[in-house]
Amino acid sequence: MKEWTKLALIVAAFLAAYFIPWDHPVIRQSGLESFMMLQEYAREHVLTCLIPAFFIAGAIAVFVSQASVLKYFGAAANKILSYSVASVSGTVLAVCSCTVLPLFAGIYTRGAGIGPATAFLYSGPAINVLAIVLTAKVLGWKLGLARAVGAVVFSVIAGLLMAFIYRKDDANRTAGAIYMPDENDKSRALWQDALYMLTMVLILVFAAWAKPVPREGGLWAAIFTIKWYVTVALLIALAIMLMTWFKKEELVNWLDATWGFMKQIFPLLFAGVLVAGFLLGRPGHEALIPERFIAALVGGNSVWANLFASVSGALMYFATLTEVPILQGLIGSGMGQGPALSLLLAGPALSLPSMITLAGIMGVRKTVVYCIIVVVLSTVTGMAYGWLVR
Repeated sequence: MKEWTKLALIVAAFLAAYFIPWDHPVIRQSGLESFMMLQEYAREHVLTCLIPAFFIAGAIAVFVSQASVLKYFGAAANKILSYSVASVSGTVLAVCSCTVLPLFAGIYTRGAGIGPATAFLYSGPAINVLAIVLTAKVLGWKLGLARAVGAVVFSVIAGLLMAFIYRKDDANRTAGAIYMPDENDKSRALWQDALYMLTMVLILVFAAWAKPVPREGGLWAAIFTIKWYVTVALLIALAIMLMTWFKKEELVNWLDATWGFMKQIFPLLFAGVLVAGFLLGRPGHEALIPERFIAALVGGNSVWANLFASVSGALMYFATLTEVPILQGLIGSGMGQGPALSLLLAGPALSLPSMITLAGIMGVRKTVVYCIIVVVLSTVTGMAYGWLVR
């Protein structure tokens, strides 16, 4: 099967090189946008978001016992506890749809059930406190409240649906898994492991702390001015922990696990960014599919308008907080309130790059089902909201 996949990729590359009219101005612009988007992604997200996320994922794979993951996120775990933790994770991790992927891969490969894992996958980028506050300030409190409630409820519903659809797969994974119980190694206390993980999470949070928009200030702006001082201090603290608490063999295993996730995710992610840039371009820069076409198709509150907004949002890549000014422009161009919420619920949680990468983590079928669930829920919720606020 792998050889057929390689052959298909080679044939697709040949056909693209042979038939695509690369000398056409639109195609040239689209090609430029794909690499400009890749450059923007590399400059703004790889070092501050993805690299810390990969190291956290590697730490989960090595230092978090499989027994602990199964206890709190496994298919047989307490549903209230697992979904409660997973559904509010975005309040801590202000990450985008791609940065959450290594973290999802870490807990999923350690045995987490598909339900809690996908609830975490959705909530990570969707339940961003500042994004919700910014939505309320810029687009109105009603839309901000609807986004907050919808995101929390969505993560639970999406997780429960995935758990129900793939309950047999989860049962087979649990039955076939061979895992070791927590080791009684007293060389490092539980609080030390917890502090080590917390430090890396804080590094991710502060390094990825977004620049406040002109209308936003206060505490967020104050933290942004000191983000690198805090990040450097946390890095020094992490270095001290690694030198004093961990054995050389443990550190080697951690780096191996981190490198494994990077090899699995980076190529797919970068390919997805190139494809998304070629088709949709960066915000404010047209590519193969002009933005005016999208804006013209999402007026009113019809099923089509909400569905189109959900699908468009799911395919586009939104860096953290960028969805708010984009929606502000689209609403100013005539976008309805219902489709606006549909895009807000589907957009930050999904993107074409994340879809391509997810297929390599949990398989094409599960990825398609997950995307359909998000799009359908976003469409229905958008229509209901549009009907309420008309």
